[in-house]
Amino acid sequence: MLIPLLVVAIGIVLGAGGVALLSRYSPAAPQRLAVRPAAQDGPRPLSEAAIRARIEPSVVDVTATLTYDDETASGTGFVIDARTGLILTNNHVIRDATAVRVTVPATGRAYRADIVGVDVAADIAVLRIRPTAALTAAPIGDSAKVIAGAPVISFGNQAGAGGSPTVASGVIAGTSRTIQADDGAAGFSETLHGMLATTARIEPGDSGGPLAGAAGTVIGVDTAAGTGGGGVGYAIPINAAMAAERKITGRHQGHGISLGGGGFLGVIVGPGGDRSPAAQRAGKRGGTTSVSDPSGCVPAQADVTAPAAIAPAPAGALVLGVLCGTSAATAGIVAGDVITGAGGHQVGSPDALTAVEGASRPGTVIPVTWVSARGSTRTARIRLGPAPAA
Repeated sequence: MLIPLLVVAIGIVLGAGGVALLSRYSPAAPQRLAVRPAAQDGPRPLSEAAIRARIEPSVVDVTATLTYDDETASGTGFVIDARTGLILTNNHVIRDATAVRVTVPATGRAYRADIVGVDVAADIAVLRIRPTAALTAAPIGDSAKVIAGAPVISFGNQAGAGGSPTVASGVIAGTSRTIQADDGAAGFSETLHGMLATTARIEPGDSGGPLAGAAGTVIGVDTAAGTGGGGVGYAIPINAAMAAERKITGRHQGHGISLGGGGFLGVIVGPGGDRSPAAQRAGKRGGTTSVSDPSGCVPAQADVTAPAAIAPAPAGALVLGVLCGTSAATAGIVAGDVITGAGGHQVGSPDALTAVEGASRPGTVIPVTWVSARGSTRTARIRLGPAPAA
Protein backbone atom coordinates (compact mmCIF):
# COMPACT_ATOMS: atom_id res chain seq x y z
CA MET A 1 0.00 0.00 0.00
CA LEU A 2 1.45 3.36 -1.07
CA ILE A 3 0.60 6.53 0.83
CA PRO A 4 2.29 8.89 -1.63
CA LEU A 5 3.07 12.48 -0.68
CA LEU A 6 4.36 15.45 -2.59
CA VAL A 7 6.73 17.41 -0.34
CA VAL A 8 8.00 20.95 -0.89
CA ALA A 9 11.35 22.00 0.54
CA ILE A 10 12.80 25.45 -0.19
CA GLY A 11 10.47 25.86 -3.10
CA ILE A 12 11.10 22.35 -4.43
CA VAL A 13 8.66 19.48 -4.12
CA LEU A 14 10.13 16.09 -3.24
CA GLY A 15 7.65 13.26 -3.51
CA ALA A 16 6.93 9.75 -2.38
CA GLY A 17 4.26 8.88 -4.89
CA GLY A 18 0.71 10.09 -4.76
CA VAL A 19 -1.23 11.06 -1.66
CA ALA A 20 -0.83 13.70 1.02
CA LEU A 21 -2.73 13.60 4.31
CA LEU A 22 -3.63 15.62 7.35
CA SER A 23 -3.01 15.23 11.04
CA ARG A 24 -5.95 15.40 13.39
CA TYR A 25 -7.17 18.86 14.30
CA SER A 26 -5.50 20.40 17.32
CA PRO A 27 -7.13 23.28 19.18
CA ALA A 28 -3.75 24.98 19.54
CA ALA A 29 -3.50 28.39 17.90
CA PRO A 30 -2.14 28.33 14.33
CA GLN A 31 1.34 29.64 13.60
CA ARG A 32 1.49 33.45 13.74
CA LEU A 33 2.57 35.09 10.50
CA ALA A 34 3.50 38.64 9.62
CA VAL A 35 0.52 38.98 7.30
CA ARG A 36 -2.74 40.82 7.46
CA PRO A 37 -5.45 38.42 8.67
CA ALA A 38 -8.63 38.45 6.66
CA ALA A 39 -11.65 36.22 6.11
CA GLN A 40 -11.65 35.67 2.36
CA ASP A 41 -14.41 33.26 1.73
CA GLY A 42 -17.42 35.37 2.68
CA PRO A 43 -18.58 38.23 4.94
CA ARG A 44 -19.59 35.99 7.88
CA PRO A 45 -16.85 33.62 9.08
CA LEU A 46 -18.13 30.36 10.52
CA SER A 47 -16.91 28.45 13.53
CA GLU A 48 -14.62 25.49 12.92
CA ALA A 49 -17.40 23.14 13.99
CA ALA A 50 -19.76 24.71 11.44
CA ILE A 51 -17.15 24.46 8.68
CA ARG A 52 -16.58 20.80 9.45
CA ALA A 53 -20.32 20.14 9.41
CA ARG A 54 -20.53 21.63 5.90
CA ILE A 55 -17.44 19.98 4.39
CA GLU A 56 -17.03 16.55 6.01
CA PRO A 57 -20.07 14.88 4.37
CA SER A 58 -18.51 15.50 0.94
CA VAL A 59 -15.08 14.03 1.74
CA VAL A 60 -14.26 10.56 0.37
CA ASP A 61 -11.39 8.10 0.68
CA VAL A 62 -9.77 7.08 -2.62
CA THR A 63 -7.98 3.75 -3.11
CA ALA A 64 -6.22 3.23 -6.43
CA THR A 65 -5.12 -0.20 -7.71
CA LEU A 66 -1.91 0.11 -9.72
CA THR A 67 -2.01 -3.30 -11.37
CA TYR A 68 1.02 -2.79 -13.57
CA ASP A 69 3.08 -1.41 -10.67
CA ASP A 70 1.90 -4.18 -8.30
CA GLU A 71 0.79 -1.55 -5.76
CA THR A 72 -2.21 0.19 -4.30
CA ALA A 73 -2.30 3.83 -3.21
CA SER A 74 -4.59 5.72 -0.85
CA GLY A 75 -5.65 9.36 -0.88
CA THR A 76 -8.59 11.73 -0.57
CA GLY A 77 -11.23 13.33 -2.77
CA PHE A 78 -14.47 15.26 -2.42
CA VAL A 79 -17.83 15.25 -4.15
CA ILE A 80 -18.44 18.22 -6.45
CA ASP A 81 -21.70 17.08 -8.07
CA ALA A 82 -23.99 14.87 -5.98
CA ARG A 83 -26.47 14.29 -8.81
CA THR A 84 -23.95 12.87 -11.28
CA GLY A 85 -21.55 11.40 -8.70
CA LEU A 86 -18.53 13.49 -9.72
CA ILE A 87 -15.52 13.52 -7.41
CA LEU A 88 -12.41 15.72 -7.56
CA THR A 89 -8.95 14.56 -6.48
CA ASN A 90 -5.28 14.96 -7.44
CA ASN A 91 -3.99 13.23 -10.54
CA HIS A 92 -0.99 11.95 -8.57
CA VAL A 93 -3.39 10.07 -6.27
CA ILE A 94 -4.55 7.81 -9.12
CA ARG A 95 -1.56 7.98 -11.46
CA ASP A 96 -1.03 4.57 -13.14
CA ALA A 97 -4.29 3.26 -11.62
CA THR A 98 -6.20 0.55 -13.47
CA ALA A 99 -9.05 0.54 -10.94
CA VAL A 100 -10.25 3.03 -8.32
CA ARG A 101 -12.50 2.50 -5.32
CA VAL A 102 -14.16 5.31 -3.38
CA THR A 103 -15.46 5.05 0.18
CA VAL A 104 -17.80 7.68 1.64
CA PRO A 105 -17.04 7.84 5.40
CA ALA A 106 -20.26 9.75 6.08
CA THR A 107 -22.32 6.74 4.97
CA GLY A 108 -19.78 3.91 5.17
CA ARG A 109 -20.57 2.88 1.58
CA ALA A 110 -17.90 1.96 -0.98
CA TYR A 111 -18.17 2.23 -4.75
CA ARG A 112 -16.19 1.40 -7.87
CA ALA A 113 -15.18 4.67 -9.48
CA ASP A 114 -14.72 5.40 -13.17
CA ILE A 115 -11.87 7.69 -14.16
CA VAL A 116 -13.57 10.41 -16.19
CA GLY A 117 -10.21 11.93 -17.04
CA VAL A 118 -7.16 13.74 -15.77
CA ASP A 119 -5.36 17.01 -16.39
CA VAL A 120 -1.73 16.10 -15.81
CA ALA A 121 -0.42 19.68 -15.94
CA ALA A 122 -2.98 20.83 -13.36
CA ASP A 123 -2.57 17.65 -11.23
CA ILE A 124 -6.36 17.22 -11.20
CA ALA A 125 -8.40 14.06 -11.76
CA VAL A 126 -12.17 13.62 -12.00
CA LEU A 127 -13.85 10.39 -10.88
CA ARG A 128 -17.46 9.28 -11.17
CA ILE A 129 -19.38 6.86 -8.96
CA ARG A 130 -22.90 5.54 -9.31
CA PRO A 131 -24.09 5.68 -5.70
CA THR A 132 -26.98 3.72 -4.24
CA ALA A 133 -27.50 6.40 -1.60
CA ALA A 134 -27.61 10.19 -1.67
CA LEU A 135 -24.32 12.04 -1.83
CA THR A 136 -23.46 15.47 -0.43
CA ALA A 137 -21.50 17.87 -2.62
CA ALA A 138 -18.97 20.30 -1.18
CA PRO A 139 -19.88 23.98 -1.43
CA ILE A 140 -17.37 25.55 -3.83
CA GLY A 141 -15.83 28.94 -3.03
CA ASP A 142 -13.83 31.51 -5.01
CA SER A 143 -10.06 31.22 -4.63
CA ALA A 144 -9.56 34.53 -6.46
CA LYS A 145 -10.66 36.28 -3.25
CA VAL A 146 -8.16 34.48 -1.02
CA ILE A 147 -5.34 36.54 0.54
CA ALA A 148 -2.58 35.84 3.03
CA GLY A 149 -3.76 35.52 6.62
CA ALA A 150 -7.14 33.99 5.82
CA PRO A 151 -8.00 31.11 8.20
CA VAL A 152 -8.39 27.68 6.58
CA ILE A 153 -9.05 24.06 7.50
CA SER A 154 -7.79 21.11 5.48
CA PHE A 155 -9.46 17.68 5.34
CA GLY A 156 -7.88 14.34 4.48
CA ASN A 157 -7.46 10.59 4.82
CA GLN A 158 -4.55 10.35 7.24
CA ALA A 159 -2.12 7.55 6.33
CA GLY A 160 -4.87 6.00 4.22
CA ALA A 161 -6.50 4.80 7.44
CA GLY A 162 -10.03 5.66 6.27
CA GLY A 163 -12.92 6.60 8.49
CA SER A 164 -13.90 10.12 9.49
CA PRO A 165 -11.67 12.74 7.83
CA THR A 166 -8.77 14.11 9.78
CA VAL A 167 -8.51 17.90 9.86
CA ALA A 168 -5.88 20.57 10.44
CA SER A 169 -6.33 24.31 10.87
CA GLY A 170 -4.04 27.13 9.79
CA VAL A 171 -3.93 30.23 7.65
CA ILE A 172 -3.04 31.15 4.09
CA ALA A 173 0.69 31.90 4.08
CA GLY A 174 0.86 33.07 0.48
CA THR A 175 -0.72 32.86 -2.96
CA SER A 176 0.46 32.36 -6.55
CA ARG A 177 3.37 30.13 -5.55
CA THR A 178 5.22 27.97 -8.08
CA ILE A 179 6.55 24.63 -6.85
CA GLN A 180 8.60 21.90 -8.49
CA ALA A 181 7.27 18.45 -7.63
CA ASP A 182 9.26 15.25 -7.88
CA ASP A 183 7.80 11.81 -7.23
CA GLY A 184 10.89 9.78 -6.41
CA ALA A 185 9.03 6.46 -6.20
CA ALA A 186 7.44 6.70 -9.64
CA GLY A 187 10.20 8.70 -11.31
CA PHE A 188 8.21 11.68 -12.58
CA SER A 189 8.24 15.39 -11.82
CA GLU A 190 5.81 18.25 -12.32
CA THR A 191 5.77 22.01 -11.95
CA LEU A 192 2.62 23.50 -10.42
CA HIS A 193 1.83 27.19 -10.71
CA GLY A 194 -0.43 29.56 -8.79
CA MET A 195 -0.50 27.42 -5.64
CA LEU A 196 -1.90 28.47 -2.27
CA ALA A 197 0.57 28.11 0.60
CA THR A 198 -0.96 27.24 3.97
CA THR A 199 0.16 26.56 7.52
CA ALA A 200 -2.58 23.90 7.80
CA ARG A 201 -0.57 20.72 8.17
CA ILE A 202 -0.68 18.39 5.15
CA GLU A 203 0.66 14.86 5.45
CA PRO A 204 0.57 11.59 3.46
CA GLY A 205 -3.02 10.61 2.65
CA ASP A 206 -4.43 14.15 2.33
CA SER A 207 -3.70 14.72 -1.36
CA GLY A 208 -6.96 15.49 -3.15
CA GLY A 209 -8.74 16.60 0.01
CA PRO A 210 -10.57 19.93 0.33
CA LEU A 211 -9.05 23.06 1.84
CA ALA A 212 -11.93 25.11 3.27
CA GLY A 213 -12.10 28.83 4.01
CA ALA A 214 -13.85 30.75 6.76
CA ALA A 215 -17.23 30.75 5.00
CA GLY A 216 -17.30 26.95 4.88
CA THR A 217 -16.61 26.64 1.17
CA VAL A 218 -13.76 24.84 -0.60
CA ILE A 219 -11.03 27.21 -1.77
CA GLY A 220 -8.32 24.67 -2.63
CA VAL A 221 -7.29 21.06 -3.17
CA ASP A 222 -4.63 19.71 -0.76
CA THR A 223 -1.64 18.69 -2.86
CA ALA A 224 1.80 18.93 -1.22
CA ALA A 225 3.47 19.15 2.18
CA GLY A 226 6.35 21.37 3.21
CA THR A 227 9.59 20.44 4.94
CA GLY A 228 12.55 22.29 6.39
CA GLY A 229 10.79 23.46 9.53
CA GLY A 230 8.55 25.99 7.81
CA GLY A 231 5.39 23.93 8.23
CA VAL A 232 3.91 25.25 4.99
CA GLY A 233 1.85 23.03 2.68
CA TYR A 234 0.38 23.72 -0.74
CA ALA A 235 -3.05 23.50 -2.32
CA ILE A 236 -4.30 23.98 -5.87
CA PRO A 237 -6.71 26.96 -5.96
CA ILE A 238 -10.26 25.72 -6.44
CA ASN A 239 -10.83 28.03 -9.42
CA ALA A 240 -7.96 26.37 -11.28
CA ALA A 241 -9.11 22.91 -10.20
CA MET A 242 -12.66 23.51 -11.39
CA ALA A 243 -11.40 24.93 -14.69
CA ALA A 244 -9.53 21.66 -15.22
CA GLU A 245 -12.67 19.72 -14.21
CA ARG A 246 -14.74 21.53 -16.83
CA LYS A 247 -12.22 20.65 -19.55
CA ILE A 248 -12.26 17.01 -18.52
CA THR A 249 -16.04 16.64 -18.21
CA GLY A 250 -16.47 18.65 -21.42
CA ARG A 251 -14.32 16.00 -23.15
CA HIS A 252 -11.89 18.62 -24.37
CA GLN A 253 -8.78 17.28 -26.08
CA GLY A 254 -5.66 19.23 -25.26
CA HIS A 255 -2.15 19.14 -23.86
CA GLY A 256 -2.07 17.19 -20.62
CA ILE A 257 -5.74 16.15 -20.83
CA SER A 258 -6.31 12.39 -20.82
CA LEU A 259 -9.85 11.03 -20.89
CA GLY A 260 -10.47 7.78 -19.03
CA GLY A 261 -12.00 4.49 -20.02
CA GLY A 262 -9.59 3.41 -22.76
CA GLY A 263 -8.14 -0.01 -23.46
CA PHE A 264 -4.57 -1.24 -23.03
CA LEU A 265 -2.56 -3.88 -24.88
CA GLY A 266 0.05 -4.23 -22.18
CA VAL A 267 2.97 -2.85 -24.18
CA ILE A 268 5.11 0.04 -22.99
CA VAL A 269 5.96 2.56 -25.67
CA GLY A 270 7.56 5.95 -25.60
CA PRO A 271 5.60 9.21 -25.87
CA GLY A 272 5.35 11.35 -28.96
CA GLY A 273 4.73 11.20 -32.66
CA ASP A 274 8.21 10.18 -33.84
CA ARG A 275 7.77 7.63 -36.64
CA SER A 276 11.30 6.19 -36.49
CA PRO A 277 11.71 3.19 -34.14
CA ALA A 278 15.45 3.92 -33.96
CA ALA A 279 14.75 7.47 -32.79
CA GLN A 280 12.25 6.15 -30.26
CA ARG A 281 14.92 3.83 -28.83
CA ALA A 282 17.44 6.68 -28.69
CA GLY A 283 14.93 8.77 -26.75
CA LYS A 284 14.48 6.18 -24.00
CA ARG A 285 16.17 7.29 -20.77
CA GLY A 286 16.54 5.72 -17.36
CA GLY A 287 14.96 2.57 -16.01
CA THR A 288 16.46 -0.82 -15.28
CA THR A 289 15.68 -4.06 -17.02
CA SER A 290 13.83 -6.58 -14.85
CA VAL A 291 13.12 -9.74 -16.81
CA SER A 292 10.93 -12.09 -14.80
CA ASP A 293 10.34 -14.97 -17.22
CA PRO A 294 11.60 -16.36 -20.54
CA SER A 295 9.15 -14.21 -22.52
CA GLY A 296 11.02 -11.11 -21.38
CA CYS A 297 8.00 -9.45 -19.77
CA VAL A 298 8.46 -7.00 -16.90
CA PRO A 299 6.38 -6.64 -13.71
CA ALA A 300 6.10 -2.84 -13.77
CA GLN A 301 6.27 0.02 -16.22
CA ALA A 302 9.40 1.43 -14.62
CA ASP A 303 11.33 -1.78 -15.23
CA VAL A 304 12.20 -1.17 -18.87
CA THR A 305 15.18 0.13 -20.77
CA ALA A 306 15.98 0.61 -24.43
CA PRO A 307 15.94 -2.80 -26.19
CA ALA A 308 19.27 -3.99 -27.61
CA ALA A 309 17.75 -5.07 -30.93
CA ILE A 310 14.73 -3.63 -32.72
CA ALA A 311 12.62 -4.64 -35.69
CA PRO A 312 13.70 -3.40 -39.15
CA ALA A 313 10.49 -1.38 -39.64
CA PRO A 314 10.69 2.17 -41.05
CA ALA A 315 7.80 3.40 -38.90
CA GLY A 316 5.58 2.25 -36.06
CA ALA A 317 5.44 2.09 -32.27
CA LEU A 318 8.60 0.56 -30.79
CA VAL A 319 7.82 -1.80 -27.90
CA LEU A 320 10.14 -0.89 -25.02
CA GLY A 321 8.66 -3.55 -22.78
CA VAL A 322 5.69 -5.85 -22.24
CA LEU A 323 3.92 -6.13 -18.89
CA CYS A 324 3.58 -9.63 -17.45
CA GLY A 325 0.09 -11.03 -17.33
CA THR A 326 -1.25 -8.83 -20.13
CA SER A 327 -2.72 -9.91 -23.45
CA ALA A 328 0.32 -8.59 -25.32
CA ALA A 329 2.58 -10.91 -23.31
CA THR A 330 0.28 -13.86 -24.02
CA ALA A 331 0.28 -13.01 -27.74
CA GLY A 332 4.06 -13.17 -27.83
CA ILE A 333 4.93 -9.50 -28.33
CA VAL A 334 8.36 -8.68 -26.84
CA ALA A 335 10.62 -5.67 -26.36
CA GLY A 336 12.17 -4.61 -29.67
CA ASP A 337 9.10 -5.46 -31.74
CA VAL A 338 7.50 -2.63 -33.70
CA ILE A 339 3.70 -2.43 -33.88
CA THR A 340 2.60 -1.26 -37.31
CA GLY A 341 -1.15 -1.79 -37.17
CA ALA A 342 -3.93 -2.01 -34.56
CA GLY A 343 -7.71 -2.04 -34.64
CA GLY A 344 -7.81 -1.74 -38.41
CA HIS A 345 -5.61 1.38 -38.40
CA GLN A 346 -2.05 1.86 -39.56
CA VAL A 347 0.24 2.65 -36.62
CA GLY A 348 3.06 5.00 -37.55
CA SER A 349 4.15 6.20 -34.10
CA PRO A 350 3.62 5.64 -30.35
CA ASP A 351 0.96 8.36 -30.31
CA ALA A 352 -0.95 6.57 -33.06
CA LEU A 353 -1.03 3.35 -31.03
CA THR A 354 -2.10 5.22 -27.89
CA ALA A 355 -4.93 6.84 -29.86
CA VAL A 356 -6.22 3.43 -31.02
CA GLU A 357 -6.10 2.06 -27.45
CA GLY A 358 -7.80 5.16 -26.05
CA ALA A 359 -10.63 4.91 -28.57
CA SER A 360 -11.30 1.27 -27.63
CA ARG A 361 -13.03 0.02 -24.49
CA PRO A 362 -11.41 -2.52 -22.16
CA GLY A 363 -12.47 -6.02 -23.21
CA THR A 364 -12.52 -5.15 -26.91
CA VAL A 365 -10.71 -7.59 -29.20
CA ILE A 366 -8.68 -5.89 -31.93
CA PRO A 367 -6.26 -7.11 -34.60
CA VAL A 368 -2.65 -6.11 -33.93
CA THR A 369 0.20 -6.37 -36.44
CA TRP A 370 3.85 -6.20 -35.44
CA VAL A 371 7.31 -6.81 -36.86
CA SER A 372 9.87 -8.76 -34.82
CA ALA A 373 13.56 -7.98 -34.42
CA ARG A 374 14.22 -10.83 -36.88
CA GLY A 375 12.09 -9.11 -39.51
CA SER A 376 9.07 -11.42 -39.50
CA THR A 377 5.54 -9.95 -39.48
CA ARG A 378 2.72 -11.34 -37.41
CA THR A 379 -0.93 -10.44 -36.80
CA ALA A 380 -3.05 -11.61 -33.86
CA ARG A 381 -6.37 -10.68 -32.31
CA ILE A 382 -5.75 -9.33 -28.82
CA ARG A 383 -8.20 -8.47 -26.03
CA LEU A 384 -7.55 -5.06 -24.44
CA GLY A 385 -7.26 -4.65 -20.69
CA PRO A 386 -7.98 -1.44 -18.71
CA ALA A 387 -5.55 1.40 -19.40
CA PRO A 388 -3.65 2.85 -16.43
CA ALA A 389 -4.44 6.47 -15.62
CA ALA A 390 -2.02 9.03 -17.05
